[in-house]
Amino acid sequence: MKITKVETFAVPPRWLLCRIETDEGIVGWGEPVVEGRAATVRTAVGELAELLIGKDPSRVEDHWQLMTKGSFYRGGPVLSSAVAGLDQALWDIAGKSLGVPVHVLLGGAVRDRVRAYSWVGGDDPAGITDAVHAQVEAGFTAVKMNACGPMNRLATVRDIDDVTARAAAAREALGPDRDFAVDFHGRFHAANARKVLPHLAPFNPLFAEEPLLPDYPHLLEGLTAASPVPIATGERLYSRTDVLPALQAGVAVLQPDLSHAGGISEVRRIASLAETFDTLIAPHCPLGPVSLAASLQVAFTTPNFLIQEQSIGIHYNDGAEVLDYVVDTEVFRFHQGHLALPTAPGLGIEVDEAAVRAADGRTPDWHNPVWRHEDGSFAEW
Repeated sequence: MKITKVETFAVPPRWLLCRIETDEGIVGWGEPVVEGRAATVRTAVGELAELLIGKDPSRVEDHWQLMTKGSFYRGGPVLSSAVAGLDQALWDIAGKSLGVPVHVLLGGAVRDRVRAYSWVGGDDPAGITDAVHAQVEAGFTAVKMNACGPMNRLATVRDIDDVTARAAAAREALGPDRDFAVDFHGRFHAANARKVLPHLAPFNPLFAEEPLLPDYPHLLEGLTAASPVPIATGERLYSRTDVLPALQAGVAVLQPDLSHAGGISEVRRIASLAETFDTLIAPHCPLGPVSLAASLQVAFTTPNFLIQEQSIGIHYNDGAEVLDYVVDTEVFRFHQGHLALPTAPGLGIEVDEAAVRAADGRTPDWHNPVWRHEDGSFAEW
C-alpha cells in the first residue's frame, strides 16, 4: 500500500482537517491546526506531504521521525501541529487496514468509558449558574470555565471578588459530587496567580489551568509548591522535551493536545513520561471531530488519564459543530457525562467527506481577539 494524495480542508468554525489517500482506497483523516494560524499550518502540511507521497503508510513511527527530525529547524506549534494531523491520519489508516480501532494497536483499553467535561464560558460571569445547570441536566459531571476576562497585572479587590464569585456560583450549582475546573488562560502574571489561587481553594476546583504563560517554566515550581489548588498546564507545549520542565515543577495535570503535540505518537509518549511523575493527563481539545476521536484513542489506553476536554456545544462553535462532520454521531453521544469505547476501525469515526468538501474555505480564517489594558498596553487574551 502506498500514499497517493494528501489534502487539507479549512472548515468552520476554525478547524483544519487533512485527508491521506492510498492506492488501495483506504483513507485516513487527521486534524492539524493551530487556532488562528490554520493557513500557516496548511502550508506546513503541504510541505511535509512531500515526505509521504509514494511511501508505505504503515511505517507510522518512521514517518513521525522523519517529519519531526528531517529538517534542521524543528518543533514549535506550526510544525508540531502539522505533524500531529498527519500522524493521526496515518494511525487511522493503520487501524482501518487491519480492521481494528487504534486503541487496540496501542495495547488495548484500560477503561470502559471516558469522563468528559463541557465548557460554560467565564469571560463574562453573567449566566454561569444557568450554564452550569444546563450541563448538569445534560448529564455532565464536570465543567470548565475561564477564571476571568481581561486581568489587571496585579488583581484588585474587585478582580479577586469577580474570580471567586464565578467559582462560588459554579460550586453551588454543581453541589459536592461534581467538578469544575478554572482556566487562567495565561492571563495572569506569576505574582498575580499566587495572589488569587488561595481564594479559589474553598471551592475545591478540579484544577487551575495555565496560571502562568508557558514562557516562564522556571517560575512554575514555586507556584505549584505554593498553590492550594492543583495546577494544570500543557496545551502550548508540543513535545516530551517541552513538557519535562512542567513535570519536574510538580504540576498535577498535564494537558497535551492531540492536534498540537505531535499527534497520537507523541502524546502517547508524553502520557507515559507523565506517569513516571505521578501526573495525570487531561487532553486539551476545544477542536473538531478528528482531534476528539484521536484524543479518545489515547484516553482509553492511558492509565494516568483524568478527564477529556471536548467542544460539542462550546460557546465559539458558531455556524458549525463537531457532529456536522461525522456520518454517525453515536460515537460522540454522552452517557452521564462519559463517552463509550469506540469500536469502529481506525480513529473510530467516519468523516462526512461531502460535508467537509462543501465547507472548505466557507469562512475567513479565524484569529483570536487582541485585548488591551485600560492604559492601552497589550493584555493577554
